[in-house]
Amino acid sequence: MTRIQIITILINFLFIAYVARLIIKGKLREEYAIAWCVFTLLLIVFSFWTKGLELMSKIFGVFDPPNLVFTAFIFIILVYLLHLSVVSSRSHHSITRLTQELALLKENMNKEEQAKAKM
Repeated sequence: MTRIQIITILINFLFIAYVARLIIKGKLREEYAIAWCVFTLLLIVFSFWTKGLELMSKIFGVFDPPNLVFTAFIFIILVYLLHLSVVSSRSHHSITRLTQELALLKENMNKEEQAKAKM
């Protein structure tokens, strides 16, 4: 096993431990952690199985194995960013709706207080 393989494997295990720590502290939701762990485990597999990347690049018709890694991860990042954009948009819509409902409730409370004060 080469030095770069050992370094990569150690860094990936440290990253998984960090993700687990974020979950335990409540800073990262499990649904997002699953994606991080799956892709990190995939990197660990290719760190152990060096011929696997060459095999995958031949299957997909990519000339250089590193190009397959970059292309795949760029695509994965784009899909993940799209997912986060959808989640953010949904949260923004919910926050706007809650803010409007809160404003209506405050207005109703003010009207009731004014009506009680007139009595």
